[in-house]
Amino acid sequence: ATLTYDTLRFEYEDFPETKEPVWILGRKYSVFTEKEEILLDVTSRLWFTYRKNFPAIGGTGPTSDTGWGCMLRCGQMIFAQALVCRHLGRDWRWIKGKRQMGNYFSVLNAFIDKKDSYYSIHQIAQMGVGEGKSIGQWYGPNTVAQVLKKLATFDTWSSLAVHIAMDNTVVMEEIRRLCQSNFSCAGAAACPAVESDVLYNGYPEEAGVRDRLSLWKPLVLLIPLRLGLTEINEAYIETLKHCFMMPQSLGVIGGKPNSAHYFIGYVGEELIYLDPHTTQPAVEPNDSGCLPDESFHCQHPPCRMSIAELDPSIAVGFFCNTEEDFNDWCQQIKKLSLVRGVLPMFELVERQPSHFSNPDVLNLTPDSSDADRLERFFDSEDEDFEILSL
Repeated sequence: ATLTYDTLRFEYEDFPETKEPVWILGRKYSVFTEKEEILLDVTSRLWFTYRKNFPAIGGTGPTSDTGWGCMLRCGQMIFAQALVCRHLGRDWRWIKGKRQMGNYFSVLNAFIDKKDSYYSIHQIAQMGVGEGKSIGQWYGPNTVAQVLKKLATFDTWSSLAVHIAMDNTVVMEEIRRLCQSNFSCAGAAACPAVESDVLYNGYPEEAGVRDRLSLWKPLVLLIPLRLGLTEINEAYIETLKHCFMMPQSLGVIGGKPNSAHYFIGYVGEELIYLDPHTTQPAVEPNDSGCLPDESFHCQHPPCRMSIAELDPSIAVGFFCNTEEDFNDWCQQIKKLSLVRGVLPMFELVERQPSHFSNPDVLNLTPDSSDADRLERFFDSEDEDFEILSL
């Protein structure tokens, strides 16, 4: 069955009347005095759901991702939030009927269901084929994070440094090396001056110019974790909550077994999330060339679920636009590790531990040799996560 906002609008519970603060991606709200602000913040997040009748993936593949694309859509949502922070800022808001700036449509166009969009369902599904995931096969949070990292190397407009912290360890030295390298244009591959970029993705012709002067590439940090065997260990719950309180938060992708959600915050003992399990028609530009965008914003109260119901396999995301943002994030993580009764979900270290043996895959450029080098490193089985010790 095809569901839309209108058929779902009255099936969602409103926020509970509680004195507990509501945290949405690093912002704190009160239900009693800021309810409209909460809903506006949620509505402003880009909401990607199942779609139908889009161009066939790979030319002959499926024309809908209903039933199999929920984790891919959640990956799109967490990455779209990074692009929103990068190009529009965390304070940006979407208001129905209000004219939006060009950068907003450039971000949205990067995720539209067509082969030419950098982070489309087509690109994610086909990039996954090269990593052993057939089109239509389930992705876990680690797999979609790895695929998005590879796709981001082609997005010269955003010029992101994407780091995936494996083995439950974030190495500060590796991240600094990644973000402080390749900040100047080293040729045509680094500077998007190709007309096709403007034609297919709607990116400004001057894209990338500001990055030539920057000494820090904005960081998207994704940390795949497994927080238990079959259910989340309650020892990690407070740490997970704190992740939503950090201003660098991009949220969490995960969910229930074979049912992915994009978690953007919490209230009390409940997680707040956007649900991709709604099938909507694919969107095409109208006669005037504008892209109808209402279906990319969740305009009913968001879903909630008990934190205890969360599947232990997740990926946590953070965005650090500047080096100061990253240093601040590191300090917050260090302070959190000192809180009594709070068990860290991952380790933060200055240098790579001696037992790490993975090849250096930080400075990727879009050519075949990178795919070859990444082949040995890529962990396509999310079930193989190391279980965090207590």
